[in-house]
Amino acid sequence: MESLEQRIQRLEDIEAIKQLKALYCEICDDHHNPDRIVTIFTDDGVWEGKGIGTATGHAEIRALFERFGDMMSFTQHMAMNPRISVDGDAARASWYFFGPFTFPAKKEGEKNQAKWQSTRYRESYRRVEGEWMFERLTVAGPGISVDYDKGWADDRYN
Repeated sequence: MESLEQRIQRLEDIEAIKQLKALYCEICDDHHNPDRIVTIFTDDGVWEGKGIGTATGHAEIRALFERFGDMMSFTQHMAMNPRISVDGDAARASWYFFGPFTFPAKKEGEKNQAKWQSTRYRESYRRVEGEWMFERLTVAGPGISVDYDKGWADDRYN
């Protein structure tokens, strides 16, 4: 049976991971700040997304987030419904994600594109020098990527 101290530590770890995820969302909404994002991934951390690609290590993650900053002029990341399990200095979680995004017009005379995005995140974390960090973040889907004005009732990926 788990001791009271172990139970409290597990709860503190879960809360620290929730705060880490909130920081990730804040960084994404800070124009996908490439300098800040690398501070929350382990040196060998991985960010991967179906149809987007995989970035391994700080240099690749930084470059990926620079591209995201160029691709999106506004994002509002909302992560919810976490399922977090902790095993010592390792942890895993899944989250739902939903948010509005703005993609700038590609050509002069076109309008910006407002979209709704949703997905599932699957993540692993590692405690490094007492701090939880992302070891792997996977944008796992299924989700939606639809124009704001069309919605998702007829097509989840318009």
